Amino acid sequence: MTVTRFAPSPTGYIHVGNLRTALMNYLIARKAGGTFILRLDDTDQERSRQEYIDGIKADLDWLGLHWDRIEQQSLRLGRYAEVAAGMRKSGDLYEVFETPVELDLKRKKLLNMGRPPVYDRAGLALTAAEKDRLRAEREGYWRFRLDQQRTEWEDGILGPVSIDTASVSDPVLIRADGQVLYTFASSVDDVDMGITHIVRGADHVTNTATQIQIMRAMGGTPPAFAHHSLLTGPQGEGLSKRLGTLSLRDLRAQGVAKEALLSLMARLGSSQPVELRMTLDEIAEGFDLSQFGAAPTRFDADDLWPLTRARNQALPFPAVRERILALGVPAEMAERFWRVASANITTLADLEHWWRLARDGAEPVVAPEDRAFVAEAMALLPAPPYTEATWAEWTAQVKDATGRKGKALFMPLRLALTGEASGPDMADLMPLLRTVRSRG
Repeated sequence: MTVTRFAPSPTGYIHVGNLRTALMNYLIARKAGGTFILRLDDTDQERSRQEYIDGIKADLDWLGLHWDRIEQQSLRLGRYAEVAAGMRKSGDLYEVFETPVELDLKRKKLLNMGRPPVYDRAGLALTAAEKDRLRAEREGYWRFRLDQQRTEWEDGILGPVSIDTASVSDPVLIRADGQVLYTFASSVDDVDMGITHIVRGADHVTNTATQIQIMRAMGGTPPAFAHHSLLTGPQGEGLSKRLGTLSLRDLRAQGVAKEALLSLMARLGSSQPVELRMTLDEIAEGFDLSQFGAAPTRFDADDLWPLTRARNQALPFPAVRERILALGVPAEMAERFWRVASANITTLADLEHWWRLARDGAEPVVAPEDRAFVAEAMALLPAPPYTEATWAEWTAQVKDATGRKGKALFMPLRLALTGEASGPDMADLMPLLRTVRSRG
């Protein structure tokens, strides 16, 4: 059974970087008929908030990334304590007492000597009496004892990876206040929950070497890992500082279609072209981790708009009927309105503009040199209602009366009626017009 997980920390809302990770893990489970777990990594009680938990669920539900079960780390603290006790007994966890200032001095000394700033394992040399003396002065915390050998795995995206853990400091897994840290809690969960595949960002590669060793120390079997490239801005700039403005809830509020987000994020960074797909089944069908590369991947939010436009313009009338009726469009006019307006929208919110134009008329745009021409043309325009033949009949009359033809005839009239130089075919739009302001 394939089991994957998406493990966000509920300290903020999901952004495009999180989505990429969530989607990849979801698609792996979906293609294999496996299990997709939503795991809330909420051991940081100070920063974790219920509103973010609710927001994460709402975003995933909107996208259709439905989880098979949900787990919450804050409900598993007893399990972490149990595993930690066993690791203390086996010597895999050892207590240390250095303050941040003392650690900083050690790092600087090693760097001045031209050596890597790796923790010196001074805590292992402490006698029981020395530990008792230090505990009287300060709280101890706990590091995991790495085996200082090469840790290797076949990464699903990066290929063969080898990390020399002798060049890595023994990680702190439990703070002085007892809070378990991500590296430890995540490893325990991945073993206990039978996770078989983990896809995450390339910034976790070194963590993976450590977590593999923690899992083995527990007697567990590490899952298959794959590390996708990190996102940059459109010019290759770091995206991390902008992720707060690229939350899914904000993109959704702007009118970005979920199909646009999913289609882009499922292919971004791969050798496959980005093409609009309307269902998760279609997206899953072509998903292949081996098609993704390790190089930083450029993300441009502007790329979401052509996909959103294509998705919205392809919607059948029944999918938008209630939204159109809610605008106040009469039921007998609703389908015609959609047929005319749909080719001229990017977001569904744009429908309101076209209905307002049809209902209330547009502010005329008339160039000074066209004023006399437009006034003469408007005198020939009958009052609404109009038919599909009205535009052709009216412009023919205007042509005969003024001698104008081609763009010089049609563009000033379009601008006078709609206030815009482009839009729906005027023959199709005319039957929708209830008011024409330029008639006076």
